[in-house]
Amino acid sequence: MQIYNSQTRKKEEFVPVTPGKVRMYACGPTVYNYFHIGNARPFIIFDVLRRYFESRGYEVTFVQNFTDIDDKMIARAAEEGITVNDLAERFIAEYFTDAKALGIHPATVHPRATQHMPQIIALIQKLFANGLAYAVDGDVYYRVRSFPRYGCLCGQNLEELESGARVDVETRKEDPMDFVLWKAQKPGEPAWDSPWGPGRPGWHIECSAMSMTYLGETLDIHGGGKDLLFPHHENEIAQSEGATGKTFVHYWMHNGFINIDNEKMSKSKGNFFTVRDISKEYDLEVVRMFLLSAHYRSPVNFSRELIAQAQSSLERIYGARDHLLFLEASAVDRTPNEEERAFMTAADEALTKFNAAMDDDLNTADALGALFELVREAFKFTQGGISREAVACSQAKLKQMTDILGLLMKQPDDVTPAVNALVEERAKARENRDWNRSDELRDQIKAAGYILEDTPSGQKVRRGGR
Repeated sequence: MQIYNSQTRKKEEFVPVTPGKVRMYACGPTVYNYFHIGNARPFIIFDVLRRYFESRGYEVTFVQNFTDIDDKMIARAAEEGITVNDLAERFIAEYFTDAKALGIHPATVHPRATQHMPQIIALIQKLFANGLAYAVDGDVYYRVRSFPRYGCLCGQNLEELESGARVDVETRKEDPMDFVLWKAQKPGEPAWDSPWGPGRPGWHIECSAMSMTYLGETLDIHGGGKDLLFPHHENEIAQSEGATGKTFVHYWMHNGFINIDNEKMSKSKGNFFTVRDISKEYDLEVVRMFLLSAHYRSPVNFSRELIAQAQSSLERIYGARDHLLFLEASAVDRTPNEEERAFMTAADEALTKFNAAMDDDLNTADALGALFELVREAFKFTQGGISREAVACSQAKLKQMTDILGLLMKQPDDVTPAVNALVEERAKARENRDWNRSDELRDQIKAAGYILEDTPSGQKVRRGGR
């Protein structure tokens, strides 16, 4: 598999630290609110990456953290008159609700910053021992100029970064580029004891400590949105490598931004949407389909028109799944004929193209193209009596591809006995050429929430709305 490494700015062959095993970390949400559509993209992308590795036989340990202590959380908890922990508990639960609706599997581990204070403090102490940290009145800072590789991820030297970045004007720092590792407690804030006095960790140090706790000192893959590349991930490298002297991450992956109707998403423009907001209008599986329709490194534009296209595409995949089930019901045990063997070959070729696209830096857009080649082939068979082997082959390939992409989350429709009775009665009405009664029964089936189609192999019924 080729992965575009943000640090080297080129595609590289993926070679794990330990053969057969993948250790990957992705930055999770700060749990003070529902997560937004911009957050959803990396959550989905790294869920698919994990699924793909597992489909290829790798043992994957995937860590995605929760930041459950920071300034925004403290402010919101104070507004609501609750503890920061209560706020975190609420929105961690809400995260899992929305993530499940998006088809995102839970990570192997979801560590919380507040539950890893000993590891965070121990990491800061290593930085002190290596001359990379210093304390001022209970605050602790990282000494950036003492780490020669600083800027290796973003590709800029310190002078370029200092002139182009907005840095806090903090007179107590040795250097404007130094960043905080530990914050001294302010009145009314939660705090933990440390060698430098009561306080809490800076945001960057949390990810370094939690990732290395569960994945070791060298990770295979670390990912997140492009907005995290600098300074967050740059600082993670400085902290982690400054403490261990080892390469922190072999492959850095960053996804592109989401625009809303061709404008950058921002609260000031009023186009800032949480996934919970979107779920009131759209099925979140459609949102997942939409986000996978573009390469993860490309920017993507969120609009009603494009969501409608994604919905139509998803419905067609569901239609293919249901059509194959329909064919399965009348399939026969015999050797596939020439046409069916060609169908099986097309299914194999579609899966080969799918895997080639996924191997090319997780190109889900091209992978979907391969999936739709199989979908088109499936609809070519309208007559019943297809060989069971041919149907099973195409079903297996369709399931393998959609399982990796996290699509087809809904189970096949169960037609109620009452609707089945109407379908059977309509079949008899058609045999008797009682077209008025046939139309009446079709309307009753539609009123019950089902769509009935007449095919060369008989009547096919499915639940409406898809």
